[in-house]
Parts: sequence; structure tokens; C-alpha cells
Amino acid sequence: MAEVPDWLTKEIQGLRQLRDEAKVQLHLAKADAKEAFEGVERHWQNLEGKLDMLRRETRGDLGEIGEAAKLLAQQIRDGYRHLKTLL
Repeated sequence: MAEVPDWLTKEIQGLRQLRDEAKVQLHLAKADAKEAFEGVERHWQNLEGKLDMLRRETRGDLGEIGEAAKLLAQQIRDGYRHLKTLL
């Protein structure tokens, strides 16, 4: 049976190490992405709550509520865009 050349053995070892490092990085990125998503989801729930309140109670200052909702929507948009860059 023929022996595997040294250069190929070294190449395989290097690839194995790169693969293991990539797996660790992927696991860490997945955890970071999940954490980022959960943060954005909290903002999303907050925005939906404000919109429900706006629909129910139109007696309040609509301009103030609208501005808060606009800011929150921008934060959510930025959060989702950041999440996409992580993936």
C-alpha cells in the first residue's frame, strides 16, 4: 500500500485545523446572531404595543407617539440590517 506524501499529510492537518476553527467561529457567530435577534425582537414587540395603543387611544398626542414609533422603527430596521451582516 502506498504511503501518503508528507506534504499531503501536512495539508490535511492544516485543513483539519481550519475546519475546527471555522466550526468554533460559526458557533460563536450563531450565538451572537441569536442574541442580536432577541434584542431586535424586544424592540419589535415594543413597537407593536405602541401601535396597538395608538389604535385604541387616539386621544393622546399623536405626534409624540408617532415620533416615538418612527424612532423605534428605525432602531428595529438597523438591528435587522446588522443581524443580516452577521449571517
